[in-house]
Amino acid sequence: MKSKFLVSAIAALALVVVGSGCSSSTPSSSSAKTLRIGLEAPLTGELAELGTGMLNGAKQAAAKLNAAGGVQGKQVEIIAIDDKGDPDAGVSAANGAIKSGLDGIVGPYNSGVGLKTLPLYLDAGLVPIRLTSSDATAGLGFTLQPMTSQIAPVATDALVKELKATSVALIVDDSAAYNKSAAEAMATSLSAKGVTITATQAIVPGAASYTDAVTAVLATNPDAVYVVTYFPEAGLIAQAMAAANTSVKCLADYGAYDNGFISAAGSAATTCAVVGVPGPAEFPGSASLVSAYTSQFSGAPGAWSPYTYDSVLVLADAIGRAGGTSKDALTTALLATKGWKGWTGSVSFESGTGNRLPAPVTVDIVNSSGVFQVDPAWVTATGFTY
Repeated sequence: MKSKFLVSAIAALALVVVGSGCSSSTPSSSSAKTLRIGLEAPLTGELAELGTGMLNGAKQAAAKLNAAGGVQGKQVEIIAIDDKGDPDAGVSAANGAIKSGLDGIVGPYNSGVGLKTLPLYLDAGLVPIRLTSSDATAGLGFTLQPMTSQIAPVATDALVKELKATSVALIVDDSAAYNKSAAEAMATSLSAKGVTITATQAIVPGAASYTDAVTAVLATNPDAVYVVTYFPEAGLIAQAMAAANTSVKCLADYGAYDNGFISAAGSAATTCAVVGVPGPAEFPGSASLVSAYTSQFSGAPGAWSPYTYDSVLVLADAIGRAGGTSKDALTTALLATKGWKGWTGSVSFESGTGNRLPAPVTVDIVNSSGVFQVDPAWVTATGFTY
């Protein structure tokens, strides 16, 4: 949704929005009375809805920690870092946040931004818990998100096993680092399964319509169209697919998975299934967490709220086991994380990459209530279990 959100301060959580900054510095002193955890996300711009859900998930986790006495006796303070979904803005915001003093960092979401900002945090002695999914960001901290190499096989199985596609056309926004890597991974994965790629149609983000792109790929007579864009564009492509009144199936990539897809697509949201994760309310034991979020923020959690919630908590758990925020000790503690349980399920980390094992990847549809749910037909076709 192309709108901006005003982020308000919540009682007991001091919120500081960090904009531009200068050079990096070391994290804040361990003698401070608060533990300052940055949350980098696109808080303004066309991905603001996604970023706000991320920020709120982090604040929900901080509220839980603070109610229990904090971390090592320190209250957790969430520092909002607005990267606008733009690498240059991200560098400026990250440098400013580092200069102000941080003990930890969660984010960013956009892989293209992360390729620029994650090294800054690492150089400052921090250990990022990133939400990037491009394989190019593997090893730059740790993540609870699935990675491109973990997503492509699931998407390919959905196209082949559920949709019975033997030919697929791709619509790709290759201006974004994640989308470019996802499209390359899908091309390789589909070819390995013997699927013919009838077309790869590039688009430019921010257009008012993608009817021409949809018309072009449908003219190549594919069994299915795979959409590799973020959710604003994917929603408009779903509209164009619905307007085409075609029998060709549509599946959107992981970058499109967000509540903003539903808003952008409108009545066409059911036209395209979306590769994603279980919805916030679908994870086992999530009812109380969804209720707490709704109570705190007067609205339902965003698609990535559970992931920033768990990211803050797994970071806090590792800080407790490490006895502080020393980079080496914290890295060791995170690598030792095995079977940690959170909102999004079990968490362990792969040595060398910091990738999550197992990676929760599903295929989701928009149900009659207008919310994402795991596609039961896909579950039957692939034998998926939580």
